[in-house]
Amino acid sequence: MRGPLSRQLLGWQLAIILVLLASVAVFSVSQSNAAFRATEGRRMLSVAEDLAATGGVRLSLQDPVNRDALPIFAESARSLSGADQVIITDGRGVVLTSPDPGQRGQPLPMGASTALRGQAWVGDVRGADGVDSLVAHVPVIGDDARIIGVVAAGRETPDFFAGIRRAPGDPLVLLAFATFLAVAGSILLARRVKHQTLGLEPQEITRLVEHREAMLHGIREGVLGVDQQDRITLVNDQARELLSLPADCVGSRIDALDLNDRARDVLTGRTSGVDQIVLRRGRVVVLNRMPISTVGAVITMRDRTELVDLREELAAHRTTTDTLRAQAHEFSNRLHTISGLLELGEHEELARFVDRISHRRGQWQAEVFSRIADPATAALLIAKASLAAERGVGLRLSEGSALGELDEQLSADVTTVLGNLVDNALDAVDGASGDDRIEVDLRHAGDVVTLVVRDSGPGVAPEIVEEVFRHGFSTKAARDGDRGLGLALTRRICRRRGGSVQVRNEHGAVFTARLPLDAEVTR
Repeated sequence: MRGPLSRQLLGWQLAIILVLLASVAVFSVSQSNAAFRATEGRRMLSVAEDLAATGGVRLSLQDPVNRDALPIFAESARSLSGADQVIITDGRGVVLTSPDPGQRGQPLPMGASTALRGQAWVGDVRGADGVDSLVAHVPVIGDDARIIGVVAAGRETPDFFAGIRRAPGDPLVLLAFATFLAVAGSILLARRVKHQTLGLEPQEITRLVEHREAMLHGIREGVLGVDQQDRITLVNDQARELLSLPADCVGSRIDALDLNDRARDVLTGRTSGVDQIVLRRGRVVVLNRMPISTVGAVITMRDRTELVDLREELAAHRTTTDTLRAQAHEFSNRLHTISGLLELGEHEELARFVDRISHRRGQWQAEVFSRIADPATAALLIAKASLAAERGVGLRLSEGSALGELDEQLSADVTTVLGNLVDNALDAVDGASGDDRIEVDLRHAGDVVTLVVRDSGPGVAPEIVEEVFRHGFSTKAARDGDRGLGLALTRRICRRRGGSVQVRNEHGAVFTARLPLDAEVTR
């Protein structure tokens, strides 16, 4: 069936309605015919039995000469009973009297009748004119117990339309009214469906679905849809890859998937906001959730791993800039001191001052280079010492620190982890009372590089010991409520190399990071 969707729906609805109405009509006629056979069969049998038991009929059948009264008896019974025909035959079944004169003298169509064997019978018989009739046959028994004739009373079986007309309650009117209601309902249903589909035809809906699938799987951003029960309704390839979702995740609840708590909170809406950051198996993913009323929500996601790496590199350059600025500030202060001593003529004090600061800086550099053979790591420690000095914080190496030269990738990871941990420690001791200090312990035993950073700050609250890593907190964020990525990225780097990072409180926070030397680096 072709044409607009509303016309197709209307056509199919009408076809179904017509089939149902025809089925109802057939059932109604069948019931009516069954009732007709049961009622009229008993009545015709009663008429035939009464006529067969009439004395005049029996006397006429026993006396072949005196049979003129038989038509009177048959017609009287027919008119009184309302039967269509009442026939009387002799003992051989030859018609003696019948409403049809041409039937007299002919054998009576008996069908499966048992009347000639002495048993009354009711059933359907097709006459010579091809019309089916419901007939009752009753044998007439003579005085000598012989069958001397048969009385047949019958009514024509109604056809299909007669059966409908005979059904109670004027079924033709009922069927016409039902047809009118069905057609009106079908038209209204077709209009409603047309309205709900925004006037689109099936081919247009199919093309829209195809375009949607092509768009979902063609864009580089991840798209994930959930219903109001937080079940996944759609997901494209990029979203499945970013969140490491199984291929059969559609229909699964978010809470049933193998995701961390942070990802579940963002996907289900328990954590709201723009550009929410989630760390997922070495990836930094930015998620945005848009609720849709009565439907659920759509979550878009972007891979920001490379961007975060670039930001970390930029942060390292910014740290270098801050360090240079701190050194420049420190150098400027010392130049002012030297200039003042020269103006005052304090040449001996000037010599002692220059010797003191040279010795202190040379001692720190000598200590670092004697224990740390990796140039990048040593340079980072020297730079961080200047930055710490500007903030009034003492930075020192532990006595047992010893680190050899590292390969390029491991050196980059060690400096990133160390820089994040030292920055975190500087934020932790900022504003703390007492002796502000940071101690760094670097060493490698076997095939693992171990970094330990201690600070004299207030430590990490026990309830957020895991939270600082899982949700991207930094020690500064733990105080002012802002969220950072330093510690989360530190853990990501450690786990990526097959290592770990932990924190404990021991007169301040103690962060311990372990990075294998020869681990296979994976994303």
